[in-house]
Amino acid sequence: MDQQAVQHLLQSDRVLRRIVNKVGDCQLVPQRRRTPFESLATAIAHQQLNGTAANTILNRFRGLFPGVRFPAPADLDRVTDEQLRGVGFSRAKVAAIRDLAAKSLDGTVPPNRQLSRMEDEEIVERLTQVRGIGRWTVEMLLIFQLGRPDILPADDFGIRNGFRLAFRLDELPGRKQLLERGERWRPFRTTAAWYLWRAVDLLAQLPSRK
Repeated sequence: MDQQAVQHLLQSDRVLRRIVNKVGDCQLVPQRRRTPFESLATAIAHQQLNGTAANTILNRFRGLFPGVRFPAPADLDRVTDEQLRGVGFSRAKVAAIRDLAAKSLDGTVPPNRQLSRMEDEEIVERLTQVRGIGRWTVEMLLIFQLGRPDILPADDFGIRNGFRLAFRLDELPGRKQLLERGERWRPFRTTAAWYLWRAVDLLAQLPSRK
């Protein structure tokens, strides 16, 4: 846990301070050993599905490639679209994973070593060239794989809902409202985002702002 990030949030925002004090230590641990291909393929699998269904599909997908923890982009040449559809991927997701594999092989999707030297927005620009990959998906990679410290996915429903609960709003905040408040949290908006996700779990436990 980054104590500097937590201390900054405690000092910069009294509403977020209450969440931090309720939740306790930040448990966010980036999965740096994942490849970009694995992270993005996993994200594609989760699109528009609940976690259980997506993980079932991913387990079946991995089962197509015995002997490896997760397939490499070149391994996709060993399976047909029908096999990918058979594990549960929609036609659109098969097309997205095929495009992800191709763009990983041609360098559009850089390897981890190159990604680590790139700026956040540069990564967003590169990876959103992949079919089916939008800004939100890349922001998840920036947070959960690369461990970038200042990412605030302002379009994420969980974060918006956590903000609504924390600030006792009647409606979900708009992107502008969330980003404006997020200026207080720089340069540790990733940690703030994690606590906003946790705020959803707190619900009625959150104290009043009064």
